[in-house]
Amino acid sequence: MAALSQDLKNGRHRLVFVGGLHRSGTTPLARVLGEHPQVSAFSGTGAREDEGQHLQDVYPKAKVYGGAGRFALSGAAHLTEGSALVTEANRERLLECWQPHWDLSRTVLLEKSPPNLIMTRFLQALFPEAYQIVVMRHPVVVSLSTRKWARERSVYALMEHWFTAYDLFRVDAQEIENLLVVRYEDLVGRPTATLERVAEFIGLDSPIPAAGIAADRSDRYEQTWNEMARSMTGRLSRSRIEKHFAARAREYGYRLDDLRAVDTDALGAA
Repeated sequence: MAALSQDLKNGRHRLVFVGGLHRSGTTPLARVLGEHPQVSAFSGTGAREDEGQHLQDVYPKAKVYGGAGRFALSGAAHLTEGSALVTEANRERLLECWQPHWDLSRTVLLEKSPPNLIMTRFLQALFPEAYQIVVMRHPVVVSLSTRKWARERSVYALMEHWFTAYDLFRVDAQEIENLLVVRYEDLVGRPTATLERVAEFIGLDSPIPAAGIAADRSDRYEQTWNEMARSMTGRLSRSRIEKHFAARAREYGYRLDDLRAVDTDALGAA
């Protein structure tokens, strides 16, 4: 894999990592990127959601730390440049694991996995030439939609996980050179303009096709959130969530009383 490693260092190939919590929109973004003629994204690998974390043996997968709705709560899942796993041998091993799933005739090589969200400094240490894209989606929508994979977890607990993960990322982001944050709400609400930003960031020569972006995937969760106010149990649950997380959500540009209101100038979008 030394040849590919050298190609990345000299710019003949560009490596792009996509991260963000489960249900945040990493999969639709990776899929539309993979349709671009200059981009090779994992497809048909047999791994869940074609995620690179399942196709390597260097670092633990999210499921080791509890999987969706839990993994960021484990301090061990937060990898930085201080990890003992940051070695030249592991750089080469990751490329060895991933290379069979890339089309090397394409310039941009993409890997997508949710844990990348809290591994940005680790990935930069191994691949300083890489570009990193983090997807952010409303914490209520992510929490409600994650419950199908973590039914034993309350919405409150899943909200706590959202903030734990993105708080870690927000601190780490200050150390990352090549980083772009994409809001899911922008991706589905203004797909052409958002994908233009992505294309410019990773150096594509032509537009990214936006036809695969669906705009209505959050509707059912907004409805569920609104319906919670109609029952005593739901009102109590919402009240607790709003009391503890409303101010923190505003730091990221989100409101809990209106899931469609987004402040793109908020600190979390930096």
